[in-house]
Amino acid sequence: MAKTPKNEATPVVVTPAETAATKGRATPTRKEQEAARQRPLVPSDRRLASRQSREQLAEQRNRARVGQARGEEKYLQLRDKGPQKRYVRDYVDARFSLGEALLPILVVVIMTYFLPVQYSSIALIAVWGVIILVVVDGLYLGLQVNKRLAEKFAGKDRVEKGVRWYAFMRAIQLRPMRLPKPQVKRGKYPN
Repeated sequence: MAKTPKNEATPVVVTPAETAATKGRATPTRKEQEAARQRPLVPSDRRLASRQSREQLAEQRNRARVGQARGEEKYLQLRDKGPQKRYVRDYVDARFSLGEALLPILVVVIMTYFLPVQYSSIALIAVWGVIILVVVDGLYLGLQVNKRLAEKFAGKDRVEKGVRWYAFMRAIQLRPMRLPKPQVKRGKYPN
């Protein structure tokens, strides 16, 4: 980089447009600048301020709700975060579980209470059978999830605690009611 000699002054050329654009006033002092930036602690129109605050909070909650439904990591609750939980969600959503049928069956059983006693007692015995099948299916699901996570994440010691219960709780929910929403179609198991 070449240095200019000190004794040579570089001429400054000022155009008429630049002259018109000069500020024409003194630079404000720090005290004046701080006073201009000051806002009252309590707004003058409290109703308007509270309405704006409510609208802003509602918008943030709506963004978080939509983000959680989509499965965006930053909006998920702590129990749903992480690559292992995502894998478990995808695995559970890819298969059909008997637990999904539990709630509709329970509604049918409640309806049988309006029928004669022999029908409601048969339905009650059937529900206990379905509950036992759901528990067996949940145990099998937990073993499968643990095995697949150990393969994918290199060892059983790397598998998070509670993933079996997480898988079971997700499996007994109706598919449309799951949060985060299912990201995979049935039969499309994760790699």
